[in-house]
Amino acid sequence: MMVSSAAGGTLMESNPVLNISVFLAFVAVTLFIVIRASRNNKTAADYYAAGRSFTGPQNGFAIAGDYLSAASFLGICGAIAVNGYDGFLYSIGFLVAWLVALLLVAELMRNTGKFTMADVLSFRLKQRPVRMAAAITTLAVCFFYLLAQMAGAGGLVSLLLGIDDKLGQSLVIAIVGVLMILYVLIGGMKGTTWVQIVKAFLLIGGAAAMTIWVLALNGFNLNTLLESAVAASVSDPKDAILGPGLKYGANPWDFISLGLALVLGTAGLPHVLMRFYTVPTAKEARRSVVWAIWLIGIFYLFTLVLGYGAGALVGPDVIAAAPGGVNSAAPLLALYLGGPVLMGFISAVAFATILAVVAGLTITAAASFAHDIYANVVKKGKNGDGVSDSDGEVKVARRTVIVIGVLAILGGIGAQGQNIAFLVALAFAIAASANLPTIVFSLFWRRFTTRGAVWSMYGGLTAAVVLIILSPVFSGSPTSTLPNVDFAIWPLENPGILSIPLGFFLGWLGSVTDRTVESRTLAAEMEVRSLTGFGAEKAVEH
Repeated sequence: MMVSSAAGGTLMESNPVLNISVFLAFVAVTLFIVIRASRNNKTAADYYAAGRSFTGPQNGFAIAGDYLSAASFLGICGAIAVNGYDGFLYSIGFLVAWLVALLLVAELMRNTGKFTMADVLSFRLKQRPVRMAAAITTLAVCFFYLLAQMAGAGGLVSLLLGIDDKLGQSLVIAIVGVLMILYVLIGGMKGTTWVQIVKAFLLIGGAAAMTIWVLALNGFNLNTLLESAVAASVSDPKDAILGPGLKYGANPWDFISLGLALVLGTAGLPHVLMRFYTVPTAKEARRSVVWAIWLIGIFYLFTLVLGYGAGALVGPDVIAAAPGGVNSAAPLLALYLGGPVLMGFISAVAFATILAVVAGLTITAAASFAHDIYANVVKKGKNGDGVSDSDGEVKVARRTVIVIGVLAILGGIGAQGQNIAFLVALAFAIAASANLPTIVFSLFWRRFTTRGAVWSMYGGLTAAVVLIILSPVFSGSPTSTLPNVDFAIWPLENPGILSIPLGFFLGWLGSVTDRTVESRTLAAEMEVRSLTGFGAEKAVEH
């Protein structure tokens, strides 16, 4: 790949062999870590929650590794390079979303639950209907998030490794899927957590090095960097990239809807919330919060420099014309700054990011099926002898990992070339519309009932899916999933502005019309547990 940059001259040619070598080295190191971590996986608590053995700083790095996906690194840098201020709004949205998740629900859920989100939702409500609904929404969020990550892996191949045919991209998706299955099967949550920690260290370290490099080229003067970005901009007027409206000026309601889904959906993402079950105490959970906020906040400040730096040094027109489109901004900037070596490192980090995120999603989905559906709905918390079936639950979880991995590989291959933003938006919209209302009501409203929980989850899930299908991202435009047909009657690209309030409304309506009186004792116990952490290590049974 040889392209001319906005700063003049020609970018050096990337080296696919070097990229693959660096990536394989990372895989070898992390597989060794996963195998070492797997030696203590003996119980369900070990497999799902890493034996609650991680410290606050360790879990803070793991949270950052889980949250900072390839979209955060590649997507946001590209959005800022091309759309300037409006692209940076994504960084602000993601960071504010994390604050909402941490300060509103994370510690309370850790104190109340055991392994999964459904543990919290079913604590004082009827187990079977609530666990089934929670497991279905969790699996839906994880599957569509997985689909986006897997398909994104194939889409990045053309730029990072020089493979531009469908067969080659399908092979890479399959390799990522197989590695994901191995990581989760062997290491469980402990192995996955260490992969997240290593990946977070590499991602933040690589972004920091590139940020310092870009600032050094501009005399460590942010104003000089912005002036260079304006000079290279293709917008009209050129300084439009410094102000709002370049992307969302025509329809600000679209950004409001997307912002609601991002900010509130993150607080309902099961794979993020599950991270808080890996620490031993509420104090360590709070330390995780502090570390995660610092790491994620600093990283998103880096994206501002990297995005405008890519726009200034590489050029938005060069980025848009590259094989990966706007996702190519960070790799092309690395190629400009450090040549094939830095490009190889960033390539490895990008793939490691995808690998780490899909591993976290997979173990969350497996835990939801095995713990919520198999152990608590099918087996009702006991095996045939009337004792806890922890071993059988872990076996089912491992088999579920294989099934989910195969489905993710097939789905990722099938989704190649389709609108990946549609899949991500669907995952966030489901989380915000179905999961968050039930979490908030369960934690803060004693009058909440089983009917309210079921109506909220199924209603929010249905509304989000239907509105996405009826939106422009699914049909009616050249960039739609189905570009040759048009049945888009919902004008916005994200359903959050309607489906999220609907999820809360259905939770309230179902509860106030339900004459069933839920246990006041359990409601009081849940309140004490959520605020103090007392009894959090005990099994959730009633």
